[in-house]
Parts: sequence; C-alpha cells; structure tokens
Amino acid sequence: MRIAVVGGGISGLVAAYRLRTLLGDDADIVLVEAESRLGGILFTGELAGGPVDLGAEAFVGRRPEVPALLRELGLEDQLVHPAGLRPLVWSGGAAHPLPAATLMGIPSSAESVRGLVDEQTLSTVAAEPSRPMTWYPNADVDVHSLVAGRFGAQVVARSVDPLLGGVYAGTSRTIGVRAALPTLAAALDAGAPNLTAAVAAALPAPSSAPVFGGIRDGYDVLLRALSRHTRAHVHTGAATGLTRSTHGWILDPVGAVDAVVLATPAPVTARLLRTVAPEAAAAAGGIDLSSSVVVALAMPAETALPRNSGILVATDEPLRVKAFTLSSRKWPHLAARDTAVVRASFGRFGDETALSWSNERLVAAAVRDLTTVTGVAIEPVDAVVRRWRGGLAQYAPGHLDRVAEIESAVAGLDGLAVAGAYLHGVGVPACVASGERAARTVAARSPETTAATRTG
Repeated sequence: MRIAVVGGGISGLVAAYRLRTLLGDDADIVLVEAESRLGGILFTGELAGGPVDLGAEAFVGRRPEVPALLRELGLEDQLVHPAGLRPLVWSGGAAHPLPAATLMGIPSSAESVRGLVDEQTLSTVAAEPSRPMTWYPNADVDVHSLVAGRFGAQVVARSVDPLLGGVYAGTSRTIGVRAALPTLAAALDAGAPNLTAAVAAALPAPSSAPVFGGIRDGYDVLLRALSRHTRAHVHTGAATGLTRSTHGWILDPVGAVDAVVLATPAPVTARLLRTVAPEAAAAAGGIDLSSSVVVALAMPAETALPRNSGILVATDEPLRVKAFTLSSRKWPHLAARDTAVVRASFGRFGDETALSWSNERLVAAAVRDLTTVTGVAIEPVDAVVRRWRGGLAQYAPGHLDRVAEIESAVAGLDGLAVAGAYLHGVGVPACVASGERAARTVAARSPETTAATRTG
C-alpha cells in the first residue's frame, strides 16, 4: 500500500508515524512537504549556545496525547513542567497579576478582576447576574460580543484578549465562543441564567496536575524522533493537485497512491480538495489564518526579571509586543542556563506589520517594550527571530459547522483523510490527536488491516 501524507508539521508527522506502526514495514509512506524542513510551526533554534523553541513552547499538560507519544518514542525523560509561577498583565501602564478564577480571562465574579479594571467596570461585572440574558442553544457569536456586552469592553481588552492572543494570535473579535470555549457554550446551552453563572459552571475542577508541559531540549527532539520512525520517503515541494483514480488517488507531483492524508493548512487543503470535494473546499477556504513573529532574547543571568512566568499585554496598550514569556522563570531547566531567556511575541490577526520589520527593528522593539514592562535595563547578549506567516487558524463563529462540513464530505471519499490545527484545536495535543485519527481512518480501509481483522 502506498500512502501519501501531505504536510510535514506535527499533524502530518504523527499521521505518518502512526501509519507505519499500524501497517508495518511493507507500507510505502511518502511524506510531502512544501518547505525545506519538517516541523511546520514547531521549530527549535539556538540561542546563546542552547536550544530554544521559536514556535509553540508548551502544551496543555492535562491532555494525554503528548506525554503518551513521548513514552511511546522512548523520550519520557524529555517531559518537563513549569515552575508554577503566574503571569502578569500589563494594562494601564502597570503590571497586574493575571486574574484567577476566570475562564480564558472571562471573570466568574467582580473580585476576580479587581485591580485590573476600573470601578465602573467592577460594578458592571458585579451586577451582571441581575440583568436579563438571551441565549439561543447552539448559537455562536464572537467572544467580544458576548463578554463586552455583559461585562464591558475593559474586561475584554485587559483580561480576555491577552489570553486569546496567546493561543490564536487573534482577538476576541475573530474567535467564536463555541469553538474556543466549548464548556462555556455548553453551560449556556444548558440554561445558565447569566454569563457569571455560565463561567462558574464551566471552570475546570481544581487539580494539582501541572497545567502545562514542555520538552526539555525543544520540540526538535520530538520532530526528529517521529521523522526517523516513519521511515517515509520525503518529497520536498508543494503538492499541486489531487484527483481520484480507478484504484486510489493521483497526487501531483508524486503520482499514484492508494490513500492520502492532507495534513495541510486550511487554504492548502481547500485548494487540493477543490475538484474532489468542493463543499469541503469551500468550508476550508472560509477559515482565516493569522501571522506572528517570535523574538527570543538572551541576557545576563543576573538580569532582575519579575518572578513570574510571563507578561501579557492588554490590547489597549501602546506597545508593539503582545506578550513576553519569561522562559528562565517559567521553566526550571532553562533557569539553570548561564543566560536568562525571554521570548517576545508580535502580531495579531489582521495586523501583519511586524512581519515586514527587519530583525534589528524587531529585536530593538522587544528590548524597548521589555524594559518598559519590567523597569529593568535589558542588555541582550544574543537574539534570534522567527516569522510565522499564516501560522495559526482563526476559530471564528461557525467554525465547528465548517469543520463538520469538511469532515462529512471527506468521510465519503475512500482513502482520504484530513488532519491539522484548523480542525479541532491549534495546540500540539490537538494536532497529535488529529494526526492519529487521520492515520487510523486510512489504515482501517487498507487491505492489510481488513485482512488482519478478518483473521483475528
């Protein structure tokens, strides 16, 4: 059986790896990647002589996919967890503790945002349960419309947007409630009388488990292990066309294959599905992408950075950086280095200005803004820049309907599956799960698997 996996990001690499474990050595797996390197938006660079992740640098620790994959690959010793410090929010020209008892920054009470918003907004939050609320089950609106309408615009700008910006490189105006906050939507569907009650019902149960996890030597360790174990033939270059054939598929430029996994960004998926699944192509084409830039700075180890995991920036602040990760504070294994490490993130959906700046200008902006929010003289000894054009899908209102239409249309095409960060989550665990599902879907239709099932 010859299978093509299009897209060499984490979703595609996991799909290729799982296909290898399911179908064995006889399967001919071709991995098609448009870029010169595998990994997609996961990338480990070098800063001051040590590895540093310049794409995602953490994953949700309460999900099982990444730890399970690390164990399976013999990399469990690479699993690390943060020190447990809380981030700050820079708002109103000052640093504030990130509110607790919130759901993606949406407060469960006025007390949870006291000190971050003004007294008028606090009164609005406190009075919200007494105001009539209309919510239609299965409705979907952008997060800004829901939260600003109930709690006020300050709550969005100072508490919600900084967190959504970190996850999606977007804002509350571009992200839908149902896809980004499913537990909140479920609470509202179930009849929560107001937003305060819905947030309280949707908050996760208290747990001592680490919220996040990471990989000690960077995601490149995982990417290299997956690539090695796939034993795939890597074709560098873009896939330019997909058509059905009598016994399978024709994927240009690699030729005839029995099955295809499309682990590509939404616009690429839309282009490849245009003739074989036009409804799915139209749905995928409606998913927008945002761009961002990461600047990593190394500075003397004695630099007096705040003892916090990071600093998020409210959307109404006159800064260029949207967030800082104080990596040497956040991760104990980085604290042991000879230099302090900070990551600065630029860019939100609809604003790609930073992508056009030179590396020197980006580093200078990161240094200026970090000096502003810390009050510390920042003197970097090394810096590295990575641009991510179209790196993250925007989960706009109606996103789940688009995904359902894509998957429904593809399900009717034997030997074809889709995977990627635009489907069921932009985080690494969701991408791993996506690649796993696609591989199992394709493998279940293979002659080898069917024969094994019959004889088993």
